[in-house]
Amino acid sequence: STDFTIRIRDVRIEDAGTYHCVKFRKDTFGDVVLRRGGGTEVLVHARPSELAMSGPSRRAVPGQSVPFTCSTRGFFPRDIQLKWLKNGTPVQAEPPLIGPETSNSSYRASSTVQVTLRENDIRSELTCEVQHTTLAAPLTRTYALGRALRVPPSVSVAAAPPGAVEVNKTVNFTCRVQGFYPGAVTVTWLENGTEMKAGSAPQPTETSRGLFELKSTVTVQAGEEKNGSRFTCRVLHEDQEPISSTGTLRVAATAQWDPSDGSTGDSSA
Repeated sequence: STDFTIRIRDVRIEDAGTYHCVKFRKDTFGDVVLRRGGGTEVLVHARPSELAMSGPSRRAVPGQSVPFTCSTRGFFPRDIQLKWLKNGTPVQAEPPLIGPETSNSSYRASSTVQVTLRENDIRSELTCEVQHTTLAAPLTRTYALGRALRVPPSVSVAAAPPGAVEVNKTVNFTCRVQGFYPGAVTVTWLENGTEMKAGSAPQPTETSRGLFELKSTVTVQAGEEKNGSRFTCRVLHEDQEPISSTGTLRVAATAQWDPSDGSTGDSSA
């Protein structure tokens, strides 16, 4: 008539299992275990862990499809719901993969979704949402899609004034770098393939769409020896291949008077 009660304080997931009250009887050849019944099964309901979310290892350009993964672990019972939303709108994905953890007392789950990036996704958000019986409110984790997006710039060069200019006049070649993301770029000027020391280096400005743009200007004096010179604006963005645009300097020929032609240079009749 002895009471062998056990009490588990601060219950943890590893306390789950089947408990038996057993009696040992000494025998000639050792102890004999006397056990009756199937034991008492203890199930421990456990909340899912905080969500872990990851995106692509490299930025992708608009039109590319990239993977995102969301995972959680340590929950019981097994039934769990995991869904994806982009800017609050559900995104179709494969059912989550759910499996037991090492202890077999809890489960883990993960889900991967493919998202085709768009240029207007700079400010978009992808959300992973998990619902489980142990949760009063869903667990959520959000990924800013701008972290996965790279929008290459468009590059153009224009001369002011345009067309041929007189000798010793100054010409401004302006490079417009437009519509790129993220905002870090390196702009270099080259004259006939040789890097120039001159040129302005302004900071990019952000547009209302979240893209960036900048202008860089180099000033050239139109000497005769520079006629036909090519001025190239080379832009390096996110360690990709450089994007370039070129403008050509045109210097107007200077009319020279030859005494042998008998002309006085007077244009009057």
